[in-house]
Amino acid sequence: MQAHAIHGGLHVHYPATRPQPPPRQLLPVPAHFTGRQEDLAALGRLMTTESGTRQSLLVVSGPGGIGKSALVTKWLQELGTDFPDGHFYADLRGHSVGGPASPGEVLGQFLRALGTRSVPAELAEQTALWRSVTADRNVMVMLDNAFTAAQVRPLLPGGTGGLVVVTSRHMLTGLGVDGARFYRLGGLDPDAGLELLARGIGSERVAREPQAARELAELCAGLPLAVCLASARLASRPRQPVQVMAEALVRKPGDLITLEVEGEAAVQTALNASYAGLTEDGAAVYRRLGLLPVRTFDTQIIAACCGKSLDWADHLMGELIEVSLLEEVGPGTCRFHDLVRLHARDRALRDEPEPEREEVLRRVCDWYLATVTAAEERLTPAQFTLPRNYAFPSELPLPFDEKADALGWLDSRRMDLMGVLSAAVDHGWDETAWQLVDASWPLYLHLRHYDLWIESHEIGLAAARRSGNDVAERQMLNSGAIGLAAAERTDDAIRWYSASAEAARTAGDVRDEGQAFHGLGGCHHHAGRRDEAVRHLNQAIVLWEDCGYPRGTALARIVLGEIALAEGSPGTAVECFREAHRVMVAVEDTHDAARALTFLGHAHIRTGKFDQGVEELTEALAVFATSGSSHWQARTLEMLGEGSRERGDVTAAGEFYARAYALHKVRSPLDAERVRACLDELHPSDEPPERGSASE
Repeated sequence: MQAHAIHGGLHVHYPATRPQPPPRQLLPVPAHFTGRQEDLAALGRLMTTESGTRQSLLVVSGPGGIGKSALVTKWLQELGTDFPDGHFYADLRGHSVGGPASPGEVLGQFLRALGTRSVPAELAEQTALWRSVTADRNVMVMLDNAFTAAQVRPLLPGGTGGLVVVTSRHMLTGLGVDGARFYRLGGLDPDAGLELLARGIGSERVAREPQAARELAELCAGLPLAVCLASARLASRPRQPVQVMAEALVRKPGDLITLEVEGEAAVQTALNASYAGLTEDGAAVYRRLGLLPVRTFDTQIIAACCGKSLDWADHLMGELIEVSLLEEVGPGTCRFHDLVRLHARDRALRDEPEPEREEVLRRVCDWYLATVTAAEERLTPAQFTLPRNYAFPSELPLPFDEKADALGWLDSRRMDLMGVLSAAVDHGWDETAWQLVDASWPLYLHLRHYDLWIESHEIGLAAARRSGNDVAERQMLNSGAIGLAAAERTDDAIRWYSASAEAARTAGDVRDEGQAFHGLGGCHHHAGRRDEAVRHLNQAIVLWEDCGYPRGTALARIVLGEIALAEGSPGTAVECFREAHRVMVAVEDTHDAARALTFLGHAHIRTGKFDQGVEELTEALAVFATSGSSHWQARTLEMLGEGSRERGDVTAAGEFYARAYALHKVRSPLDAERVRACLDELHPSDEPPERGSASE
């Protein structure tokens, strides 16, 4: 419906966007935290330099199980109010079975926590963006379980108002060139160890056997993890004398794994004692969790890997938490300490036959595939879905209901999905591998995780080719090429689209061939090759008209309209966009209908139909605001700003550009730079006004 003519200056008002809260990612302080007053004070002294300024990088090192993470968490929680702009946490997995976390993985996590949807694919660009968005923020960052200085360095924020604390089993002296100060954490003193034991088994029990209790604490070598494991074991046997446990630890079994890091033999001894005391089902769950390529566990994962019910899984998870073999990191979510994970994996390799170990992994891969496919059906119901194959079909209820819940679940599990994908490839389950990538399409489409998008499709393409599935190969080529193009790897995208076009032509799949030509047209357009772009887009339209795919022809016409606008032919562009909008409305594609309407409004302004163009842009903006598409909100606001500037309304233009800048500056430095230039032209000596919100 068209509005009447708009007179005078343009002032469009929108409801305020709810600000995205600053990240608060630090883990809770463990309930068993005891003592460490001298260590806390020492960290406080280290944070202040000789000149009285605040130190920005500290490294806390010590052997596994010594309590580095708990100490730093406690200290940072007490400093929280000094860093209002964000508290970041990442487990760098320096000694995990699956290998250390990559800096790019962590940067993606941090940038998204600040509202960045489209993280650059290359590490150098990720690092630059991270430093840019933190340059004026007071943030604290905890980097847990670091392996090397090189792993840490790209994660250091910009500016001088932040604090980074790194924990590691190594000294990481290489960070000295970055201005780091170092603190080596020792074990608990005997009194603190005894207090921690008393917390677990009760002070009355310690008072009844004071000598045995002190001996037990000393046998744990001052390692809080060992004390917690021993006390949990005793707490589960309230009638067992403390002396019996102390004597058991003295008589270490001959098959103990003695790791080389100092003090860890005490943890291994306590872990063996805890494992020996588990029920049969509890021991089986413990072993099987040690095999899984995921970082956290919940009842769904436990039920899936064991083929049991959620109630059964909840009971067994409680048993492992009770004896301190699992630690809670959030509501219904647990994880292993690195040493516990190694022990659980070793027990699985010793006590689980190989066929059972393989079944556990296959069950988890199949559960993930079924659950991700269910999310795909909710989020992109019009998306063509290839058949799925399951060795162990899941009958568990889904962990989400609504679309937003499904997308949130996918996002929270994205790194676990990569671990499951790698496990499927390692075991030769190529059909499962490419199907996992295919099912994850909504994650990439909506949240634009370019690094994972590209990596997963490279894996999926190789798996599809190994399995000899031509249809799956084309699916991987097309959806992977979209990610490459979005990440501005245009030459790689052209190579993938060309391979897809050739494969589709060989197979006689006209619709897929049209998709490849459409992608090639878009790539050549962005590369400035106008004639090549038009040729490929027209080929796509012919193919799609022949096979009866109107939505595809509309997509191609949007790009043809963009080309016409770039050539200074807004009248031709209007016809392209009007037809594309009509078709998208007819096929009920709300997002792409709004995209077509945005370009149509922009083209109408270019032809002098200012009022009509503004109404169309405003209507499209409302759609993008509702869907949360921040990129297209910003693009539409830019077009409104350009129209207002051409109309001579500098005030309205500045407001639109400022809103676009606020949305762009977090997710896309290049787009933000372009809008900043527009603002500078309007207000050469002013800082860009901070209107609106960069939250998405």
